[in-house]
Amino acid sequence: MDLDHFVRSLPKAELHLHIEGTLEPEMMFELARRNGVALPWDSVAATRAAYAFSDLQSFLDLYYAGAAALIHEQDFFELALAYFERAHADGVVHAELFFDPQTHTARGVAFDTVLDGLERACGEAQARWGISSRLILCFLRHLSEDEGLATLAQALPHLARIHGVGLDSSEKGHPPSKFARLFARCRELGLHVVAHAGEEGPPAYIVEALDILGVERIDHGVRAAEDPALLERLAREQVALTVCPLSNVKLCVFPTLAQHNLGQLLDAGLRVTINSDDPAYFGGYIAQNYIDTAQALGLTRAQLKHIARNSLEASFVPEGLRAPWLERLDAMPA
Repeated sequence: MDLDHFVRSLPKAELHLHIEGTLEPEMMFELARRNGVALPWDSVAATRAAYAFSDLQSFLDLYYAGAAALIHEQDFFELALAYFERAHADGVVHAELFFDPQTHTARGVAFDTVLDGLERACGEAQARWGISSRLILCFLRHLSEDEGLATLAQALPHLARIHGVGLDSSEKGHPPSKFARLFARCRELGLHVVAHAGEEGPPAYIVEALDILGVERIDHGVRAAEDPALLERLAREQVALTVCPLSNVKLCVFPTLAQHNLGQLLDAGLRVTINSDDPAYFGGYIAQNYIDTAQALGLTRAQLKHIARNSLEASFVPEGLRAPWLERLDAMPA
């Protein structure tokens, strides 16, 4: 089979996906029209033309502007269901969706509204396509820890519906240690914890995420390659990295995909996964990330199977759910 078919046939988990980052311009404009929201752009074409980012912050400015179109529970339901339909076509059997409640509550959208819409879409995805999913609440690191604690307080009545917490938004100048109390409280509550680190921030941010926040996975983590001792530790402890290749190029972390260090991380024995991050803005959902990265770096089909296995093994699901996926994967020819 050709590479496209092979990649889409791989049972895989997506572990680094911001649901607000799946808001395609066409849906953005439809929701804005429906909700009476004015956008900074006058057309879908003008919106896409604005997707020329110089760094993470230039993307975030546009990302938050687009999110203003999301207001009602139905909006969040339609957004997530559209993602799940694409994920199913890409061979995703399990997705752990990041969502940013502070992006919405700051605009007067109720926490319940966001969660209810996303959870309903998760149930629909399970019924339609058999896709398993989890919801991971992300705190915005450019805001204060006290604001994060206030968001956690809003989440407390809903913890049975939230599987974990993460840390995202602007990395520079906002080290993981800024949120030590918040993440300690989340761990006390029994939540899984992850954090963005080592995308634009230095390797020291990865160390802080591990040692201060106690994270179980590192989101991005590509700058670990700058610290040999950290590389050795990540390989020894088998901490999963949720790498997002097309995102890294779009946000100028690497000049080109051919210069991405994913192959180096794999060769060093790290538990690397491939994900799509904010695919509506970065030019490809998860299968496209696998395909383009394989072609740019010369990855073998055995390596792609290994990456898919990493994603399943690093997912926050019980072994009984994971085992059939791994059996399917192992049965595929390399």
